[in-house]
Amino acid sequence: MINWPEKRSSCALLLTFVVSAPALATVFDFTDPEQSVFGADQRIRTVYEDTLYDLARHYSLGSEELIRVNPGMDPWLPGAGKSVLVPGRHILPSGPREGVVVNIAEHRLYYYPKPKRHEPQRVITYPVSIGKMDWRTPLGVTQVIAKQKDPWWTPTESVRAEHAKDGDILPKRVPPGPDNPLGDRALRLAAGQGTYLIHGTNNPIAVGLAVTHGCIRMYPEDINALFPQIAVGTKVRIVNEPVKVAWVNGELLLEAHPPVDAQGQSYEPDVDRFSALLQTAVGDSTVAIHWDYAREVLRRADGVLATVGLAAESPAAAPAVAAGLQTVQPAEPAEPAEPAEPVGPAASAAPAAPAAAPDSGQPDAGGATQKR
Repeated sequence: MINWPEKRSSCALLLTFVVSAPALATVFDFTDPEQSVFGADQRIRTVYEDTLYDLARHYSLGSEELIRVNPGMDPWLPGAGKSVLVPGRHILPSGPREGVVVNIAEHRLYYYPKPKRHEPQRVITYPVSIGKMDWRTPLGVTQVIAKQKDPWWTPTESVRAEHAKDGDILPKRVPPGPDNPLGDRALRLAAGQGTYLIHGTNNPIAVGLAVTHGCIRMYPEDINALFPQIAVGTKVRIVNEPVKVAWVNGELLLEAHPPVDAQGQSYEPDVDRFSALLQTAVGDSTVAIHWDYAREVLRRADGVLATVGLAAESPAAAPAVAAGLQTVQPAEPAEPAEPAEPVGPAASAAPAAPAAAPDSGQPDAGGATQKR
């Protein structure tokens, strides 16, 4: 018999909390280079002054990230003595652990400082805002080409036109200060001919939402912490991974977020895609997967890690299909196929051309025009 753990991660820690302390650290060290899961979920007890927006900022979460896992709770006035789930456990995105990685589906940035000699790999993670519909954040590999303190905002013509439709006439340049949506720190990316930035904000309540014109927006204290650590030339990899899986100590963990399409819109999760991911994750292990629960986690897409599969000593250890449970065994290696006869000139894969920057404008003394 397989003893399934609780469907949601539990935490014995229950805190009574007033939002007055500085934001909690988001720094994690990995003693095992194969480790892919970090952090912990917890529950806190609110006091009357708390809002979910303040709690999200304190615990290094986007506002929507915290609201989503506490449905039915008034984000502005949850009330005193309420139990709030704070999701802090994550699976690292796939791919190289170097430089900056932004997972737009997760609305989260990961920074991997170069490890010092005899020190473990470290990851520092922050919530971010991404591009809204029709202003998507570009995917792919880019790099930081400039760093700016107290940046001027030079909106593109398309951004100015959008604001003008709503009766908001933007100047051609906005100086540093409370009306500047870039905040007081900005990292300029090579993508889009320099029009895309990782920057702060004058509207921290919107961090974690798809509200920008393609830029990556951070809490002011987060960009201030990240800014001095990033050198010009640092690689930035922007990915779209709504579903992440990890195989840890005989448990198959699933983390699902609302998927984001090429236009920046959310859509229904793809269960078939999860099937391919889990086969890669479990490798040669035989796993009993609770498919009904896995589909529930995918539909919920709230970012909370869930155990959807357990190691099975043999196929008989798990009743297949019953109650949605299915045993997955390692695939037998296929016989090598005979090489096919060439039917034409071999086509080599060419690197994708860089995306053209919409309304890139002309550079001025404050730098290129830019999104926000």
